Amino acid sequence: MTTEPEQNAAAAAGAAAKAAGAKAGSKPRYGVPVWRVGKPDAFLAASVDVARAAVEGIAPAEQIGRHLGAKSEGDRLVTHLFESKLPGYGGWQWYAVLTRNSRSKTVTVDELGLLPSEDSILAPEWVPWAERVRPEDAQQDEAAEAPAAAAASDETADDGAAEAQAEPAEAGTDAGAVQDESAVEVD
Repeated sequence: MTTEPEQNAAAAAGAAAKAAGAKAGSKPRYGVPVWRVGKPDAFLAASVDVARAAVEGIAPAEQIGRHLGAKSEGDRLVTHLFESKLPGYGGWQWYAVLTRNSRSKTVTVDELGLLPSEDSILAPEWVPWAERVRPEDAQQDEAAEAPAAAAASDETADDGAAEAQAEPAEAGTDAGAVQDESAVEVD
C-alpha cells in the first residue's frame, strides 16, 4: 500500500501530463467538451442548400446573405452560418443546425435562429456631441419647430375664444334671461 503523500504526488503528475497534452494540442475552448471539437461531417457540411432553405422558412430570402461557414458541434452535428441582411441587425448571423443518423444520407434540421456576432455586441466608438450634431441638423430642427410653434399659438387663441363664448351660457339663468330680452327688443 502507498502512503497518502505518494498518492497525491502520483495524481499531481498525472494531471500535469494531461495539462501538457492539452496545451500542446490546441487552445482549450471553455464550455465545449474536447470530443466536440473537430472537422465537421463532410456530408452535412456540403448541405448548404438544405440549411439555406430551412432558414428561408423563418425569414425572407432577401434578409439572408452569403454562407459564412460550417462548424462542427459534435458527431454528425453541423451548424451553418449565414450573413444577416435584416435591417437593424448588422453583424448578426442566421444559423441552421443540421444532423443525420449514422450511415444515413437524410439531413434533419434541428434548430434555426438568429445570433449576434462579436461585431454586433460591441457598441460603436463614442463620438462627442459637438461632432455628432452638424449645423445643418440644428437648422432643420429649428425649421421644423417654427411651424409647430405657430400652430400651437393658433390653437391657444382658438381655445381662448371658445372659452369666452362658453362663459355666458354657463353663467346661469340670469345670463339666459338677458339674452332672451335682447332677442325680444330686436323684434
